[in-house]
Amino acid sequence: MEEIHDKWEVFSPATGEKIAEIEPTQVGAIPHLYTKSRQSFQAWSKLSISERLHYLRTLRLLMVEKMDEIAEVISKDTGKVKIEALVADIMPTIDAIKHIEKHAMKALSGKKVATPLLLIGKKSYIEYMARGTVLVISPWNYPLQLAMVPILNALAAGNTVIAKPSEVTPLVGVCIENLFIEAGFPKGTIQFAHGGKELGAALTEQKPDYIFFTGSVRTGKIIGEVAAKHSIPTTLELGGKDPMIVLRDANLERAVNGALWGAFTNSGQVCMSVERVYVERPVYQEFLALLKEKTKSMKQGSHFEDDIGSMTFPAQVDIVAGHLEDALNKGAILEAGKQPKEWKTEETHFIPPMILSNVDHSMRIMNEETFGPVLPVMPFDSEEEVVALANESEYGLNSSVWTNDKEKARRIASQLVTGAVTINDVLITVANHHLPFGGTKQSGIGRYHGEQGLKIFCHEKAIMVDNGRKDAEIQWYPYEGKYKSFLSLFQNYFSVKPNWIKFVKDYLQLIKISKAKRKS
Repeated sequence: MEEIHDKWEVFSPATGEKIAEIEPTQVGAIPHLYTKSRQSFQAWSKLSISERLHYLRTLRLLMVEKMDEIAEVISKDTGKVKIEALVADIMPTIDAIKHIEKHAMKALSGKKVATPLLLIGKKSYIEYMARGTVLVISPWNYPLQLAMVPILNALAAGNTVIAKPSEVTPLVGVCIENLFIEAGFPKGTIQFAHGGKELGAALTEQKPDYIFFTGSVRTGKIIGEVAAKHSIPTTLELGGKDPMIVLRDANLERAVNGALWGAFTNSGQVCMSVERVYVERPVYQEFLALLKEKTKSMKQGSHFEDDIGSMTFPAQVDIVAGHLEDALNKGAILEAGKQPKEWKTEETHFIPPMILSNVDHSMRIMNEETFGPVLPVMPFDSEEEVVALANESEYGLNSSVWTNDKEKARRIASQLVTGAVTINDVLITVANHHLPFGGTKQSGIGRYHGEQGLKIFCHEKAIMVDNGRKDAEIQWYPYEGKYKSFLSLFQNYFSVKPNWIKFVKDYLQLIKISKAKRKS
């Protein structure tokens, strides 16, 4: 995408053709967006949960009606094949709305909680209060889903939202904005700012009440620093270098098919991509041979019959090339695919799926997030070794274990320092909205999806109620004459075998002392 005067020209990464012109949001307009958002919050937050969910339902049905049209926009803007736009971007978004519709009422309504016996006569509950204006900054790899899911959760919780879609996929950003307009959301409830890094920095500096960012570790750290200066709570969903562990007793046919899809879907531009595979040595050669054979049979292009689309972001092509060249220079073997000098990425951004062997952890391709269709495969000899290799990373977002031994699978899974583990499958935890989503280490801060995805956009307000009939509490002033009774009360309450008779006597004695002191 190139900026020309007051508009951007948008080019398809798969065909190189110009597909649109986008008018960016001016930095000077940002304060007005925030003013409007905060004004709109007063009305939106006062709507009942069911009233807010009515708008989400309208949006969902509109998306179902326009599903093919949305898929076309995503495919053109990202270069991914249309079926991936439908299955991995649109479907999870619509499913997320259904999940919110079904569970938001229970999740966001006040919740009664237990009150300790020491606080006799009181009742306690938690109330969920919307934070205010939420800033959602979303990425280009799944530009619909990764923008919409946090936006929808924030709106359902009663917040207003300012969204900054990625400038790399601006058509999808405009498409999302138009969907909200057509669904009839009140003006100011959800606003969009279209632009690049300068716009993102300016939006962050305006002190939103919450920031939800999905993107690179580098940018996430910058946003985290700015947020920390102003004590702004954040969720940071960042990168991954996700390991796949294949044990000797695994179903190799399934494991290879899983590795292919986990590594190459969306041309590897997935934070949860399989980015390194560890295979137990007795089946390593068989696994590698089958992987090479199937990789070479995959179809690449932009038609319905194709498996892999193009890369989306030209700068990411350079990163992939750098990782590949570093690995090859250090002795890695290219088992399938082509070297970077053979890629033809002048106008389009197609790079072939690649398999690497003879890799080790001295190579960038085994340590840094590649975010492209490259799959390095490495043998291992023991469970202890592979757990150490998998955890030897600054990332910890997702991982998978492949074996027919359920006990061993669970044992290994419990040792992996990661936000999610799938056993005999890949990536799929993100599709279950009952599970939390997020990473450890450099892969991010916080979790969303499910009830958590709604509650992160709320302040949890603790409320305790007394009927107000008593004139005072036993722990209130004056203290005179109460120490021994309190000491006995607590000792009888907290001992191995509580003495309830003495506890009640002490409590009544404290009431008696309190009343006598107040009268005197």
